[in-house]
Amino acid sequence: MLSESALRGQGMKILIERLGMVEAERFIALMNREPFDYTRWRRDMFDGISVKELSRLAMQEYEQR
Repeated sequence: MLSESALRGQGMKILIERLGMVEAERFIALMNREPFDYTRWRRDMFDGISVKELSRLAMQEYEQR
């Protein structure tokens, strides 16, 4: 398990790699500015997706890594 400091560092590294520096900073500002319920966001994100489809997407992501 990563320490909180290491987790923050890894998270920032991934955000910057995927989004670029400016968009990563915008994302963090957005998360800090608005009330955010991660559990609700994740639930809503997969609303209407079957377990089979979700499994397929997860396997696709796993294979790409």
